[in-house]
Amino acid sequence: MSVFFRAAYLFGFKPWDSGVPPPELVAVMEGPDRLASGKALDLGCGTGTNCVYMAKHGWEPTGVDFVPRAIKAARRKAAAAGVSPRFIVGDVTRLTELGVGSGYDLMLDLGCFHSIPDAGRDAYVGGTTEVARSGAVMLLFCFIRPAKPSRVGPRGVASSEVAQRFASGWELVAEEKGRPMFGADTAWYRLHRR
Repeated sequence: MSVFFRAAYLFGFKPWDSGVPPPELVAVMEGPDRLASGKALDLGCGTGTNCVYMAKHGWEPTGVDFVPRAIKAARRKAAAAGVSPRFIVGDVTRLTELGVGSGYDLMLDLGCFHSIPDAGRDAYVGGTTEVARSGAVMLLFCFIRPAKPSRVGPRGVASSEVAQRFASGWELVAEEKGRPMFGADTAWYRLHRR
């Protein structure tokens, strides 16, 4: 998948990059049950749309993406918006080695976890668990893995995978069906750090 994403950013093919924050993030920033502002970590931040949005709403966001071209675009986008989130080029399965810090109140993953090979997913969970404070919220958007996964695009997650992989440090408090994208079923998960 890393070659795919690097090529996609090189050629400007980013159908996942809508340029607007998802309603689920807007709800926790602006809705009636909004979270108090704090530190946020955007995992697989791409061109920084959500980090810029969070910074404009009083949060201290850090965005991580392994594609340098995406991070360069994110820095330009933030500068144009007059905000200064922190952006780091790196692998989200190695968070503690990247120097992202700890004590995050909000973790956002808009389609990163479902793209990680199965063998790296536990390292991702371990890292997010370590850098999140107790009581932190994670918003996680994933494609659901079909019975016959495609060889192209993200593998998605198995039906009970999120609950199982995050069980040791997180409580799954909500799972909502998302709207289909690119022919795949999707889901939003909300987890709370124990």
